[in-house]
Amino acid sequence: MRFILNRIRSLKFVLRGMLYLLRNENAIIFHSMVCCVLVVLGFCVGLSSAHWIIQILCMGAVLATESLNTAIEKVCDFVHPNYHKKIGEIKDIAAGAVAFATISAFVALCLVYYPYVKALL
Repeated sequence: MRFILNRIRSLKFVLRGMLYLLRNENAIIFHSMVCCVLVVLGFCVGLSSAHWIIQILCMGAVLATESLNTAIEKVCDFVHPNYHKKIGEIKDIAAGAVAFATISAFVALCLVYYPYVKALL
């Protein structure tokens, strides 16, 4: 029982992190707005269950990698506030991970929405 109560209490840290990202990080705010548009679009075109799953996984992957990128950048800035070539490389790699996730999600969602758009034309 204590284990369960501790897990419930730990949710405040989860929510605090999510709220921080949604209030302070422009990339997260932008991606969240895109996710909202995709949810509305999904309802408008009547996505199938499988397509909803793909869309949700894509949105989660982009938001998760963007969140990790933000955390990596914050740690780098804390450890070495001034410019350093290695810190720059680390930040570039983290940003590259976001790009991989975003491009993959974009391609997957183009494939998901293609039949719906084709049916409308």
